[in-house]
Formats: sequence, structure tokens, C-alpha cells
Amino acid sequence: MKNIIIAAGYATRLYPLTENFPKPLLKVGNRSILKRMLDDIDRIDCVDEHVIVTNHKFALIFQQWTSEMNYQKPIRIIDDGTTTNEGRLGAVKDLLLAIEQCHIDDDIMVLAADNILDFSLQGFVDYFRQKQSSVIMCYHEPSLARLQRTGVIAVNKEMKVLEMQEKPQNPVSELAVPPFYIYKREDLPLILDCLNHDCGSDAPGNLAHYLVDVTTIHAWPMPGQRYDIGSLDSYHEAQNLFSD
Repeated sequence: MKNIIIAAGYATRLYPLTENFPKPLLKVGNRSILKRMLDDIDRIDCVDEHVIVTNHKFALIFQQWTSEMNYQKPIRIIDDGTTTNEGRLGAVKDLLLAIEQCHIDDDIMVLAADNILDFSLQGFVDYFRQKQSSVIMCYHEPSLARLQRTGVIAVNKEMKVLEMQEKPQNPVSELAVPPFYIYKREDLPLILDCLNHDCGSDAPGNLAHYLVDVTTIHAWPMPGQRYDIGSLDSYHEAQNLFSD
């Protein structure tokens, strides 16, 4: 399994901290956001490589950071060539770039790089093996306002995804979808062809939204908390919560 982390954003809501520095490498406690994620994933046996997709502006910073890390699995940096927020490719195109440049023919775990989890992704991988299908995460979100700003799914009793909405005005349920996915190798042809079928390219959820209608996807309820570092307030909140 390849671990693909999308880290190509420009994080304008965290300026000036991220004006000339990538958000995933900001320190929370004694470790960067990205290191917290990789410290967990690197211990998962079936993951054999980490692929980090970055914009051109921060590619050298990520390369330097990688040279200072000492993980069991190799880290590969993919430069998507963009230099401005206005010219960004979007998460789906960044994923397609990684698949094509790395010649990936394997299961892939796809993660957004600006999140901290207080649980291990090992359970997510175990669930993927159990279900033998592509899988996404979900969590209960009672706030209508928050549901209207994210992906929302409907599932059956086996947690098979029946429908996925993106930022719905009338959510089909209270199950929200964070940006964490595992796609099975057999679904790669669908992924590589997604832009030919009106799949959006900006947010990672656009791909899951498309795939729900053309393949089998199950949802795994998060067993803990997720901290989305999307603003200065959320960054400072995370710093207060994590000291290690």
C-alpha cells in the first residue's frame, strides 16, 4: 500500500505563518503536523512508501525536511509545479499526478496533510482489509452549519455508502466525511478516468463523491477525535492540546 499525503495547499488563512512555509511542517508541541501523521503510518506493516505531493513553492523545504527524517519506509516528494494559490491544481489532480509519476499500481491511502488524529490509522487499514472494498472515514456531526460545509454520506447497516453529498444544503444524514480514504488497486482505473466524468478536482472529497456512484465504498466511523488545522485559531487550539 502507498501512503499518499496531499500537502500542496497554500493555507492563506494561516498567514503570516504559512506565507513562506508549508502548513504541514508547523510544529504542534514538539512535532510537526506531518511528523505526527507519519510517526503513526510508518508503523503500519502493509504501507511500503510515503508519497507527499507539494506545490513548487515549498518543494525544497519538504525535500530538506525529508532528508532529516529517519523512517523505515522511503519518502518521495512530488512537486506539482504550482507557485500560487490561484494556480493550484486541486487535491484530485495532485493525487492523479502522484499516481502517474510514481507509476502506482497498488492500494492507496490518501490523506490531507493538515490534520491531527488522536487515534491510529492502523484500525482504518484493518477495516479496509475486512471490507475488501475502498473505504472512507466518517464521524457523527450534529451541527447543520458544519454539515453544510463538508461531505455527508448515507449508509446501510453494513456501512456501505449509498449516497454522498458535497456541502449540502439539506444533508442526508449526520455522518460527515473527513479527508481520509483508502482506495483499492482495482479502483485505480476509475480514479485515473475520473476527470472525464465531471469529477471535481479542488477538494479530495470530490473523488469519493464520484466513486460512490461507480464502485463499492464502505465507511469507517472514527474512533477518536480529529483536529483540522485550518486557521490561526485552530492552530493555537491544537498547540494547547498537544505538548508531546
